[in-house]
Amino acid sequence: MLGLALASCGAPPPRLPSGGPVPAAGTRTETPAPGQSPPRSATRYRIDPDQSELRVLVYRAGPMATLGHNHVICTHELQGWATFNGDASEAAFALSVPVAGFVIDDAKQRKEQGADFAEEVTDEARIGTAHNMLGAAVLNAADFPALSIRSVAVTKTSGSFQAWVALEVAGHASVLLVPFTLDVAPRRLVANGELTLRQSTLGLTPFSVFLGALKVQDELRVAFKFVAVREG
Repeated sequence: MLGLALASCGAPPPRLPSGGPVPAAGTRTETPAPGQSPPRSATRYRIDPDQSELRVLVYRAGPMATLGHNHVICTHELQGWATFNGDASEAAFALSVPVAGFVIDDAKQRKEQGADFAEEVTDEARIGTAHNMLGAAVLNAADFPALSIRSVAVTKTSGSFQAWVALEVAGHASVLLVPFTLDVAPRRLVANGELTLRQSTLGLTPFSVFLGALKVQDELRVAFKFVAVREG
């Protein structure tokens, strides 16, 4: 979920699942923003950052792609809440993701992603990637220090869930359909999902140098695990 970083390549990521029409403007607008509290009448949960993770895979492209790297960009610094009482239509969630908390190309995480990320990345390269990613041309961290993720509507179909999500990245707003699974345990919710996003859909321009000879693919692969613990 980001318009990210620096050079990439690799097999095409999976397609974003198809779904119904985007909800009309104003649908579920009572859902508070991440910094606010969830409705008092609902069963409330708080996101546990230690158990949660947002991971983004960025792939290199262009005639000079071999000069760059694919990237694994990950964070556990997630803040937010969820409400759920067993009825998907009444569920809601909101998260804030500080962009400065992203860890770039951790060696262990790269190994977990397999052959497309087998290349070793130097500290100098990681610093350069962070500089480009957080700069004004991409995430613009100085003006927009956090991403905002907020549910618009949640539905359940055939045992799995999907949510229309309002996403704000670097001042750009978009609405996306996000599929996920939900494990419900006493006092604990665990949501897992994977999807593909296009940076251009998010209002961002993929990083490019040398007149496009070295650039990142428009598509980003996103995986997440959000763990929420019941309050009270």
